[in-house]
Amino acid sequence: MSIQSLYHSQIKNSSSLIQQFPMNSLQLNPTPLTARIPLISSYFQNKNRGGGTIRCAAATAKARTYNITLLPGDGIGPEVVSVAKDVLDAAGSLNGITFNFEEMPVGGNALDLTGVPLPDETLSNAKKSDAVLLGAIGGYKWDNNEKHLKPETGLLQLRAGLGVFANLRPATVFPQLVDSSTLKKDVAEGVDLMVVRELTGGIYFGKPRGFDQDENGDEIGFNTEVYAGYEIDRIAHVAFETARKRRGKLCSVDKANVLEASMLWRKRVTKIASDYPDVELSHMYVDNAAMQLIRDPKQFDTIVTNNIFGDILSDEASMITGSIGMLPSASLGELGPGLFEPIHGSAPDIAGQDKANPLATVLSAAMLLRYGLGEEDAAKMIENAVLETLNKGFRTGDIFSSGMKLVGCEEMGEQVLRSIDSQKPAAVAR
Repeated sequence: MSIQSLYHSQIKNSSSLIQQFPMNSLQLNPTPLTARIPLISSYFQNKNRGGGTIRCAAATAKARTYNITLLPGDGIGPEVVSVAKDVLDAAGSLNGITFNFEEMPVGGNALDLTGVPLPDETLSNAKKSDAVLLGAIGGYKWDNNEKHLKPETGLLQLRAGLGVFANLRPATVFPQLVDSSTLKKDVAEGVDLMVVRELTGGIYFGKPRGFDQDENGDEIGFNTEVYAGYEIDRIAHVAFETARKRRGKLCSVDKANVLEASMLWRKRVTKIASDYPDVELSHMYVDNAAMQLIRDPKQFDTIVTNNIFGDILSDEASMITGSIGMLPSASLGELGPGLFEPIHGSAPDIAGQDKANPLATVLSAAMLLRYGLGEEDAAKMIENAVLETLNKGFRTGDIFSSGMKLVGCEEMGEQVLRSIDSQKPAAVAR
């Protein structure tokens, strides 16, 4: 039996199977999204199949069909991916788009099915698709596994296998959710920043790494932070292009006062800045950047940094917005499909309880449409629907405040679908 058959058999018979929401007839709300998610086309203009935006197929007036690999993963992953899948179908149907979805196992789910966190068949299917939508991976069940048998190893292998080196993580405080931030309102209000994180290099992948003993016989663990010049150059170009399409400010975050890899990072980024005279470049040590994100987050427009610093700072930035459950991400490379996922984890403590916030995954689906497929109209439709749903006061527990309407994951998805439905007349008239 193939992995696909095994996986689909498990999904069909599982009590935690992904719930499908009823599809409504659909409609367009012209409310613009406050979060500005830029296109980063110039650096890869001659390298991608569409000749424009990085790995985006040019949208035409004809009906389009795309193959999407769904990787629900673990914990709340299946719940939030189910919502995003229905939202993609709804927005697609109003824009002449047909999706062929194929679900595949990854992470802990794949470990239970196949004994490895990223089966060859999953990676092969992902590479052949037009875009990949991931839910979440990991959970307490696999915490004590050896490293090569941890769900997180599968995620790292997936990123490397797809060659997605540029991770875009927007952090925008929606006006409707400013009171959900743990920061004072005057600090959080108006925050709109983008973290551009290098994704396939640095200490997560550097060698040598492993376990050994020192000269005294004491056990040691070691990792290597290493970057080649080309790795720094390509992420820097993406960051400058991103800043150019935002407010023209780029802050490069490193630890160049003590780390040689950061010294090279700063040197290469500074050199590349001469190609972008319209972008204001600044540098900041990572410890100061972490402090400044809390003290005055509005000073930042676009941040570029390495793998481990980007992992930490983007999670910190997410809490400025009120909840990690609101933030999407896009991981892009020079060739092949992009990987789109919420930045939150698998939250095993609430899995299967209909408590998860699906909006980060829904917004990741919008990024999939914009960056992965070049389908701007459908992307805006989803973003507008999220805003409309928030405007109506619907909140999951992580963003709930007094006077709002507390709903679960499934109901939040249904409300987003209704908001898409309300956009139908304008979409049809286009």
